[in-house]
Amino acid sequence: MGILSTIFTWWNGATFGTMLDSARNGEQVGTDAQGNKYYRAKKPYPKGHPRAGQERRWVIYNGPNDASRVPAEWHGWLHGTFDGVPESFLPPPRIWEVDYTPNATGTPAAYRPQGALEKGGVRAKATGDYEAWSPDAS
Repeated sequence: MGILSTIFTWWNGATFGTMLDSARNGEQVGTDAQGNKYYRAKKPYPKGHPRAGQERRWVIYNGPNDASRVPAEWHGWLHGTFDGVPESFLPPPRIWEVDYTPNATGTPAAYRPQGALEKGGVRAKATGDYEAWSPDAS
């Protein structure tokens, strides 16, 4: 289903129209470690546009569209925090920094606390520091 998904599905990477528009009206400025490609428009927003004179920037994901897959340095570039591409602004990695992990919400790998329905729906018994509210008690 490769070519059909490229033409019709926007949630699974860029559509054919987005790739065509990016090739015609944009220039690729970089790629991150996950293979996401970053573009800027060849022309700024036109006069009369609320963002007139500003540069349009966008990302084409390598895989499913998930904003959590944009690294912090590229997020800053996309939102105009700085003008140059991130590689020129990056400090050396810190010892405590960890590699990217995808957002697991809605997947079998998502965090499920004790008592969640997926874990049987039974939570631990309340200890003595908890007293249930009753409308009759005042």
